[in-house]
Amino acid sequence: MCERPTGAGTGVCAGCEDLLNPTTVVIIGAGPAGLTAAHELATRGVPVMVLEQDVRVGGLARTEEDGGFRFDIGGHRFFTKVPIIEQLWRRVLGPDFLKRPRLSRIYYRGRFFQYPLRPLDVARNLGIGTSLSVLASYAAARLRPIPNEVSFEDWIVNRFGRRLYEIFFKTYTEKVWGIPCSKIAAEWAAQRIRGLSLRSAVQSMFVKRTGAGAIKTLIDEFEYPRLGPGMMWERFAEIVTAHGGSVVLGACVTRLVSDGGTIREVEYTVDGRTERVAAAHVISTMPVPALVKALEPSPAEHVREAAGRLSHRDFLTVALMIEQADVFADNWIYIHDSSVRVGRIQNFKNWSPEMVPDPKWTCLGLEYFCTVGDDLWTMSDADLIALARRELAQIGLGDISKVRRGVVVRAPKAYPVYDEGYADAVRIVRDGLSGISNLQLVGRNGMHKYNNQDHSMLTALLAARNILGERFDLWQVNVEEEYHEDAGAAGAHPEFGNAVKALASTQPRVPARIGTER
Repeated sequence: MCERPTGAGTGVCAGCEDLLNPTTVVIIGAGPAGLTAAHELATRGVPVMVLEQDVRVGGLARTEEDGGFRFDIGGHRFFTKVPIIEQLWRRVLGPDFLKRPRLSRIYYRGRFFQYPLRPLDVARNLGIGTSLSVLASYAAARLRPIPNEVSFEDWIVNRFGRRLYEIFFKTYTEKVWGIPCSKIAAEWAAQRIRGLSLRSAVQSMFVKRTGAGAIKTLIDEFEYPRLGPGMMWERFAEIVTAHGGSVVLGACVTRLVSDGGTIREVEYTVDGRTERVAAAHVISTMPVPALVKALEPSPAEHVREAAGRLSHRDFLTVALMIEQADVFADNWIYIHDSSVRVGRIQNFKNWSPEMVPDPKWTCLGLEYFCTVGDDLWTMSDADLIALARRELAQIGLGDISKVRRGVVVRAPKAYPVYDEGYADAVRIVRDGLSGISNLQLVGRNGMHKYNNQDHSMLTALLAARNILGERFDLWQVNVEEEYHEDAGAAGAHPEFGNAVKALASTQPRVPARIGTER
């Protein structure tokens, strides 16, 4: 028998009364998606509780800090074609939002290539012979394109030719994903570099395109919070709590208890104790496999099996603090060279001068793509810092004698993998969870979609509006551009119609299953 004090006039304890009549929206994850949903609901008077496993808000878009040095987990540009998202960013940060020039290069076989491409720079670095072979390969691809674009390799070869694919795409992409390009779905390329071809890249060398006509990959300006992306999400969390919501850090969700059709209770651990909260609705951004595992009662076996097939690529950053004012001018450099393991190098001072405590110093982030349990992931921090120093010297960036210290940050489940059969697995999980009336999945890991911040935020806004009485199908957002014409879609809503249409130009279509490896 429950011995807690009873609620006024009810005869049952206050906690049990909450279970019978829950009002709190439980949001799992305090990344861009989770905090956007919480912000939308809390500012409209809806009780919310955000449960975040990490000790910081922001998820992969958080900003780490060490001794006054601030650094991203991957580098996060703030660029969107969606007005409602841009307006929200500006409303939250105001003058703390900086406009930054983009400068990036590609490192390949001891040379640095400007990106976007510059004719003389490319010719000088590749040499006449290689440049001619690139053009011949491109002509061959145009004359005899691969008929059915299934893989990332197919998509790139058709637009750039095989030679340029081998030089500028294959090595870096396989570093990121850890699998052959022939096993990566073409939709990943369509999302990340939609609209880009050799012709459009060459045109961009001579004609600057801005606004709606700009190709996402070639954008040369973006906005950025002066203290890093985490500043945005810290401000979101402050607004949520100011409106009566709660953000619980260090909270690991262990169970979502349902009566079969509705989640009634969310269990989590924090500071070594187990807590439970009654849930009116649940918005989840946690990885799909972890969510399915936490559901009680468990979904059908085929749903659990499908969730178990979904995989992720993990990621770690080695931040090196260098007592050197100027190291290189780029925001970041892509490392397309297989002789080193680093995949990308960020110069956080060039994102915002306030990312370092003293202008005499620089903070570089050497990024390594890995998988939990592999040799990189399990390497000691000291060995990773030594590796980063060696590779920085090998590439020829910075004076490593001036590296004073390093910090390692590991980020599990950074990238949902678009591998063979993943689309079928997502569909099975979606169908299996569709019977839970008060559960919505949003965000990169919540939907197992390799999307950007604006997509994560928009799906979260729509999920919040569903709780407020709207009827949006989150899974149909930018599946097809025609979606905004459908009666039941977000596009039918005057506030979101243009947003969905704009987002469709920067996000992937529903991926197709990859066949056997070529």
